[in-house]
Amino acid sequence: MSDVKFVPADNFNGSPIIPTGNPMIDGVGPAAWADDRRDEPDLTYHGSAKIVPMRLDPTYSIAKGDPDPRGLPVVAADKEVAGIVVDLWVNRSEPQVSYYEVQLASSERRVLLPTGYVQWPNFGLWGNDKLLVKSITAAQFAHVPATKRDDQITLLEEDKIAAYYAGGHMYAFSERSQPII
Repeated sequence: MSDVKFVPADNFNGSPIIPTGNPMIDGVGPAAWADDRRDEPDLTYHGSAKIVPMRLDPTYSIAKGDPDPRGLPVVAADKEVAGIVVDLWVNRSEPQVSYYEVQLASSERRVLLPTGYVQWPNFGLWGNDKLLVKSITAAQFAHVPATKRDDQITLLEEDKIAAYYAGGHMYAFSERSQPII
């Protein structure tokens, strides 16, 4: 990996590493990604981008009667609203939603949120519905790695985005990286 910022905890081989920069961005520990992943989109059998926003593929929609998360607030680990879901990114090879596209409350920026990091407690069945993200704070949404394009995601971008949220489970709050006694 390039520019990974850490120091060993002790002077022996296999020593744990201690991040010295922003571990969620710098690729340390649970926030590490495969630096040699191709920086191009995964493709379907027919050669088109596998994961795309639903707005660009009219063959995908929310089934009649199913809840639609678009318009719902995204509540972060600090109980603050990080933004609103504005679109869904679908996987054309495995018909499912892979990402929520979130319009941030703090800026004009949009970020992708992998569905695996979301809890949807009411699943559209009751009022005051929201999506919960326990891995990062609302302010940390501003630093989610970006995609180069707004119509597709590359394999490397997928790794970096997933690593950022995964890293939040350990690094979003300082007490998370300490032992539990």
